[in-house]
Amino acid sequence: MPALYGLIGYPLTHSFSPAYFKKKFEKHNIDAAYEKYEFADISFFPTLIKNNPELKGLNVTIPHKTSIISCLDKLDDAAKEIGAVNCIDIRDGKLKGYNTDVIGFEESLFPLLKPFHKKALILGTGGSSQAVKYVLKKLKIEALSVSRNKKEDVIIYEELDNEAMKEHLLIINTTPIGMYPNVDSCPDIPYHFLTKDHLLYDLIYNPAETKFLRLGKEKGSVVKNGLEMLQLQADASWGIWNR
Repeated sequence: MPALYGLIGYPLTHSFSPAYFKKKFEKHNIDAAYEKYEFADISFFPTLIKNNPELKGLNVTIPHKTSIISCLDKLDDAAKEIGAVNCIDIRDGKLKGYNTDVIGFEESLFPLLKPFHKKALILGTGGSSQAVKYVLKKLKIEALSVSRNKKEDVIIYEELDNEAMKEHLLIINTTPIGMYPNVDSCPDIPYHFLTKDHLLYDLIYNPAETKFLRLGKEKGSVVKNGLEMLQLQADASWGIWNR
């Protein structure tokens, strides 16, 4: 029987992982399958595990990256600190959670960094933002979170003035704003303050160039989407499942 892997989340209509792993299995003649398991309520998860004893590993996407933790036996250190899981290794009846977003983000961001990228704005405060914050802390880049709602240690978009934009030359969008099909949307930052020294990184990969990135490019900023991050985190998941 082929090894079984999969993805849990909701919705999964435009998910990257199934096609990526199908292509990987075909290219390397790997006897395995990768399925989508779409459900909005995490309470369905134990039934999924019970009914599919051949499952070796799962990827986890929104909205389950945080809620899945209560269903797992163990967490690796990064997932524990971040408080979010996007990869589950199933071995000897035990489920261990990992966060491979940190691997994908760090490896795709690092080659673009310049010595003057000392401070960053993280747009959004969801599960993905915590993985980004973890990596920036490791890279000794000071990070400031931005949200539509005022919280402790979080500023709102209206507080982004020329001084804030000049000080924070790395800007990472961790929100779904601008994702297909809402391609005319973008985070509400003052794009007219962007310069050629700014680096804009969007975790979104569909479309390949979001409005956020396009407006940055028009100001001469360096821009990057989340496709390579996604590929790197998928490969990291595969490595965990096949240790």
